[in-house]
Amino acid sequence: MPEPTAPDGVSASGPSPAGPVPEPVLTSAGPLHTPGTDSASPAADSARPSGTEPVPSATIPRHLSGAEPLLTSAGPLRDPDEPAVDITVADTPFGRPGRSMRGNPFVFGFTAALGVLTAWWLVQAVVSAGSVIILIVVSLFLAVGLNPAVEALQRRNLSRLLAITVVFLGVISVFVAFGLAVVPPLTTQSTEFVGNVPQYVQELQNSPIIRNLDQRFQLLEKLQQYVVSGDFGTQMFGGVLGLGTVLLGAVFNSLTVLVLTLYFLGSINSIKEMGYRLVPRSRRTRTRLLGDEIIQRIGGYVAGNLIVSLIAGVTTFLFLSIMQVPYAMALAMIVALTDLIPLVGAFIGAGVASIVGFFVSPTVGIVCIVFFTLYQQVENYVIVPKVMKSSVDVAPLATIVAALLGGALLGVVGALLAIPIAAAVQLILREVVVPRQERL
Repeated sequence: MPEPTAPDGVSASGPSPAGPVPEPVLTSAGPLHTPGTDSASPAADSARPSGTEPVPSATIPRHLSGAEPLLTSAGPLRDPDEPAVDITVADTPFGRPGRSMRGNPFVFGFTAALGVLTAWWLVQAVVSAGSVIILIVVSLFLAVGLNPAVEALQRRNLSRLLAITVVFLGVISVFVAFGLAVVPPLTTQSTEFVGNVPQYVQELQNSPIIRNLDQRFQLLEKLQQYVVSGDFGTQMFGGVLGLGTVLLGAVFNSLTVLVLTLYFLGSINSIKEMGYRLVPRSRRTRTRLLGDEIIQRIGGYVAGNLIVSLIAGVTTFLFLSIMQVPYAMALAMIVALTDLIPLVGAFIGAGVASIVGFFVSPTVGIVCIVFFTLYQQVENYVIVPKVMKSSVDVAPLATIVAALLGGALLGVVGALLAIPIAAAVQLILREVVVPRQERL
């Protein structure tokens, strides 16, 4: 009676006396037959002559059989009896590659030096293009600030092109009005000063104090020698040429800012969309909301600052006209422009107007000082909070620190840009950084 067998073909009475069959070694060419195992297929057994034992394939040297070496996960499988092959000849026709120089100190130092030189070159490029970068930033800042006015006109059924044209013509009108208000008085006063120089010299000679100083230090004689010598002419014409260069540079920069502002104003929506598309899709919605809020706050700050400056200019013009101070329109324009500068701008404009008031009479000068002091209190505690309450909400300490840092880094331009940048940073901290820290 035959013995029962298990489903897998193994005798039910237990393993064979020879022990368990070892598992074959797996290679890229298939299972490797080791000595003591049968051939891989019945076809091989039938092709073998009778009376001979199967020769394990692993015992045949690879260089004799002509077969390719078998590849395993640990590399090519080589028979222990096979003689070693010279790898310098077998790998490449030019010998074995050398050791990697990745950890070589010379390579590390050379790479570090290249990094330092590249960083230094980038810094020098930014410094060289600093003036152009400032013009671009100011133009973009003005475009963002004028965009709310353009959108307001669009809501009144005007096309964007027509709305941009109207707003831009208004900006050009302000520049033209400032030039017409300031340039003629400066030209007139310069001409009057040149014509009155002999009279001023005569008054100095008749003054007892000047006469006493001249007797002690020979001031008039030294002044005459300086004027007659060539140094005075060189410095005078150099100063005139330098002043002309500064004026031409100011005109060129103003035109550049106007042109760039016009281009930025026309393409601000496409610029925003391109910036948002650089953000990953999973964060694009939140970034869009934050970016639109920041742009809205910057625009509100610029519009509010312009309104505050306009109020200051109109009030100054009315006051100076009542006090019969000459060049009231020019002084009012100066006060309005300087009022755009945070912290110190209002004091600069008030100081210029008060000095002109002292030229009229000491009483008028004192009245100007009192008026501007009172007006600054009204502006700081009444006008500014009402105008800026819906645009920029920045703590007073942050405003002062931002204005000081911006003025120290970029001068007047930095002071102008500091407050809206501080508002943007404050919004990011409140909406992004603080909630993330609370979740940790």
